[in-house]
Amino acid sequence: MIIRKELEERERRILSPRAMFSSASRGRLVREKECDLRMAFQRDRDRILHSKAFRRLKHKTQVFLTPSGDHYRTRLTHTLEVSQIARTIARALGLNEDLTEAIALGHDLGHTPFGHAGEEVLNKIVPGGFRHPEQSLRVVDEIEKLNLTAEVRDGIVKHTKRGGPIVPEDPALMAITLEGQIVRVADSIAYLNHDLDDALRAKVITRKTVLTEVGDCLKLLGASHSQRIGRMVLDVVDTTQQAGMPHISAGRDMLKSAMRLRRFLDREVYNGAAVHDDFVKASKVIRELYEYYTTSPEAFVREVGKTPPGAEPYRLVCDFISGMTDRYAFKAYEKIFLPQPWMIV
Repeated sequence: MIIRKELEERERRILSPRAMFSSASRGRLVREKECDLRMAFQRDRDRILHSKAFRRLKHKTQVFLTPSGDHYRTRLTHTLEVSQIARTIARALGLNEDLTEAIALGHDLGHTPFGHAGEEVLNKIVPGGFRHPEQSLRVVDEIEKLNLTAEVRDGIVKHTKRGGPIVPEDPALMAITLEGQIVRVADSIAYLNHDLDDALRAKVITRKTVLTEVGDCLKLLGASHSQRIGRMVLDVVDTTQQAGMPHISAGRDMLKSAMRLRRFLDREVYNGAAVHDDFVKASKVIRELYEYYTTSPEAFVREVGKTPPGAEPYRLVCDFISGMTDRYAFKAYEKIFLPQPWMIV
């Protein structure tokens, strides 16, 4: 008896007709034998969870560089919060939770150290630019070679909306599955709320400032962290169901308030003096490491070992630096550019 086939049949009985069924996947880059126990998207989720890139997320910045407090978010805890929110929406809509979770867990695998500061500087100096969704896809395809399904790969590369709409009108910007579209929305719900929470904890902003600037938005979104997430998730579920589920959507008022909150965070947190000054320093670290490794190929090979033949040197350096944790980048910079104290025995 093949348990996987029973599970696939259960999916077809239980899930919405609009769900992406595991047995209907478009397949993998390299064809492989199916597992007797796990369905396709379960296997993708497990591969991501056990990857080295996933483990490194625990030491990558979300907003605050190497925070000393125990409760600030990292790129890993952000990923887990996105996964939880996305699965809640998927379950409520009768969609595929395994696919949703796999996309959520993999969406930031290619993110740089030092948050968006690292991404911005690499985008300026790497030929052809740099965007973390494409790098996340490169991580699962070329670096870790996870051989994921087409649906998970599509959801990973289309999850972002940095500076753009939370729910795009252009179908080309949306994932091909509703599950992938859920992750895009869940990503916004997660970071808008936890970045606000962390900024208040760090005293980068005050509650008085929040109430003065976006207090009217919070009347709709909610006064507390949990209330905001609950209302935003419910709005997504209700709006999508009422529209007949052609795609994942949210109410106009909710989207308008969420965008106002994002503009407030851009101004007061991400580009505020306390965070921005550290990001300028972090950008200098990334820039100088990139310049050093691209102009010193021998040193790069000593650091990373054998490199694959035929690959552009700048691309290998970009892969290496974008995969660094914050603390690895700091240590590499210190080792290369700062004098080392003599050890006297």
